[in-house]
Amino acid sequence: MTKAVLGIIGGSGLYDLPGLEDAEWRTVESPWGTPSDQLSFGRIGATPIVFLPRHGRGHRLAPSGIDYRANIDALKRAGVTDLVSVSAVGSLKQELFPGDFVIVDQFIDRTVGRVSTFFGNGCVAHVSMAHPVAPRLVERIRLAAAAEDIPHHIGGTYVAMEGPQFSSVAESHLYRSWNADVIGMTNMPEAKLAREAELSYATIAMVTDYDCWHPNHAAVTVDEVIRVLGENRDKAQRLVARLARDFPAEHEPCPIGSDRALDHALITAPDARDPALLARLDAVAGRVLAR
Repeated sequence: MTKAVLGIIGGSGLYDLPGLEDAEWRTVESPWGTPSDQLSFGRIGATPIVFLPRHGRGHRLAPSGIDYRANIDALKRAGVTDLVSVSAVGSLKQELFPGDFVIVDQFIDRTVGRVSTFFGNGCVAHVSMAHPVAPRLVERIRLAAAAEDIPHHIGGTYVAMEGPQFSSVAESHLYRSWNADVIGMTNMPEAKLAREAELSYATIAMVTDYDCWHPNHAAVTVDEVIRVLGENRDKAQRLVARLARDFPAEHEPCPIGSDRALDHALITAPDARDPALLARLDAVAGRVLAR
């Protein structure tokens, strides 16, 4: 069995974890670039925690300016086995109110220009994204939210848009016509890269607004988002703390195989693989490359 290490990526409004015991910020270097910030190592109860603020402390990085590969690689190097992304989103459904949490299970990637893979020419790999979140991790988040009496919804589709501008009304209605539930700017390519890194991944989407489709709500503004983020911050911290306190000591094998996603993904013949690329893949794909 593998020791469980819980990774938390904090989105807008969540730049630290106040309940983290023995916390220490450390620099973790990655061959893929510069992570958003140092990683905060600590524990909650007996569970080891590694925390990374996605936008950096002080919210320095725009959604398209984040080095997602460096972030995921650094978390993998830090020993993370299970990764929870906490993200601010807009609601595309009447019943998903600002302040609600949605534990999504699907994504639609509308980003452009972001590198979405660790692999490529010299070492080609194709992982499945049919089911992009780890169901056992989702269930543990659900139990933690219920224990803390936090309004939440299980399941839903997250549209990842490029940003940094918010949606037009036409775009918002288009996404609603797809039966999508929430919209955000950061969970892609994060979820894809987490799958390639064989991390069990799940998203806690914190609703801050109704995007701009709702006739009885003003168009989304930064001021409104920040106001609701402040209200959500305490709930997010309580949810993460409860999740960590109840987390198993050993990593639970993922029933959909997210933690073994590379078992049958590499297609490039061993003698045709690029040594320089393989060296960068030491953390992400070391388990299968060492065979």
